[in-house]
Amino acid sequence: MTTQTTDIPPADQGDKRSWLREHSELGVCALLLVLGVRVLTDALTMDVDIAQRGPVGPKTVPVVVGAGLLVIAALLAVDVLRGGRGQAETGEDVDLSEPADWRTVLLLSGVFLGSAVLIEPLGFPIAGALLFWGAAFALGSRRIDRDPLIAAGLSLVTYVVFNNLLGVPLPGGPLMGVL
Repeated sequence: MTTQTTDIPPADQGDKRSWLREHSELGVCALLLVLGVRVLTDALTMDVDIAQRGPVGPKTVPVVVGAGLLVIAALLAVDVLRGGRGQAETGEDVDLSEPADWRTVLLLSGVFLGSAVLIEPLGFPIAGALLFWGAAFALGSRRIDRDPLIAAGLSLVTYVVFNNLLGVPLPGGPLMGVL
């Protein structure tokens, strides 16, 4: 007794994989599309009554960025489907024979995720300082005497600019009464 499957024959499967390899840039298009939809959804559902100070409010830039992401995703998809290909890296300082530095990638990912988790309980000034300091450490800086001070200063300046000057409320955390 023989069983038949309705799956794609092996020759067609190879052709499909080959087509996907040749059009791998469509993955970037899909990522840009999802990111653009997410940005637009968040921007259009944002509550801005408190922060609105004129005709151009906090929704303007996210809407422009989200729409731009959608346009770029569509244009890139059309280019890829017409045969366009990304060019290989030709930079002077890039050695393509060297493997990727996964330690740095994982450290940076951990720092970003940690910052996202800590921003609510600790507030932006502290979480931002940890983010900037952690990113500097992950990228190779080992100046323990200087890096935390620069990170704290950069985080405080960013907090003041966004919260006080631009009217974009950021969580202050335990420093809310001080700042």
